Amino acid sequence: MSAVLQKLLAHAPVLLDGALGTQLLKRGLRAGECPDAWNLSRPAEVEAVARSYVEAGSEIILTNTFRANRMALEGYGLAGKTEEINLAAVEIARRAAAGHAAVFASVGPSGKMLAAGEVTETDLQRTFAEQAQILATAGVEGFAIETMADLAEAKVAVAALRETGLPVVASLVFDSGKDKDRTMTGVTPEKAAQELTAAGADAIGANCGRGIAGYIPICQRLRTSTDRPIWIKPNAGLPQMVDGQVVYKTTPPEFAGFISALLQAGASFIGGCCGTGPDFIRAVEDTLRRWRRH
Repeated sequence: MSAVLQKLLAHAPVLLDGALGTQLLKRGLRAGECPDAWNLSRPAEVEAVARSYVEAGSEIILTNTFRANRMALEGYGLAGKTEEINLAAVEIARRAAAGHAAVFASVGPSGKMLAAGEVTETDLQRTFAEQAQILATAGVEGFAIETMADLAEAKVAVAALRETGLPVVASLVFDSGKDKDRTMTGVTPEKAAQELTAAGADAIGANCGRGIAGYIPICQRLRTSTDRPIWIKPNAGLPQMVDGQVVYKTTPPEFAGFISALLQAGASFIGGCCGTGPDFIRAVEDTLRRWRRH
C-alpha cells in the first residue's frame, strides 16, 4: 500500500469531500455547461467549494476534473484545453487544501462505450494516460476513478493511472438491475471488487446513483470480495423535480444517521456525491469523531 494511503488509514475511517457539480449548479453553473471549464472561467467559485469541504473536515478533496479527459472534453468542444483545465484544477485544489487535506484527482468516464464499439481500449488507455500524466506532474497525491458504469473501462483507467506510481481508487456506480445492485453493464459488487483488485486498484468503492441506505449492502459485498480498503460516496437520495428544480431531499442529519451502519459494513473512506455539501460533511465528521473514540 502507498505511503499516502497508509498515513490516511492510520486513523481510519477517512473523511472525504462531498459533491462538486451540484454545488457549482448552486453557484450558477448552467445545465449542459462543462463544470471543468470553470477551472479557467470561474476558479474562485471552484476554490470556494473545495475550501468549504476542507473547513468542514474533509481529509481528501478531489480536483474538478471529472470530465477533463480529452474524450469527454471533446463533447464540449474543449479538447484543445485538456492540459490547461487539468493543471488549473490541481492548482485550485492545492490552494484550497492548504496542506490540511490530501488532493486526489477525480477521473471520470470517457463518455464512450467499449461494448458498443464507440472506442477501443487502446484509445481509452491513451486518453487516461494523458490526463494522468498532466495531473501527476501538477502534484496530485492520488487518483479517484469515479462513477464508472463499465468495469472494462474502469480497468483500463486503473492500468493507465498506475503508471504514475500514485495510489488509485476505483469507484463504480451500482444503480441498475432488479435490486439496483449492479452497474449499468450488469456487473455485481463481487465481480467488480475481484477484477479491480486484480487490476491493481489500491482502494475500491461505489459512488453516485443512489442514496446512502442503498449503499450499505453494496459496501458489505465489496468488503467481503477484496482485501483493499472500501471507498463510499453516496448521493443525498435520488434527485426529484420540485417547481422545475432538481432537489435532493435527504438532510445532513438523515445522511449521517446511516454512517455507523456503513462503517460496520466495512467502509474505510466515506464522503458524499450528488446533492451533498459541506453541511453533510460536517454531520458525517461528527459521527466519525464519535466512532473513533469508541
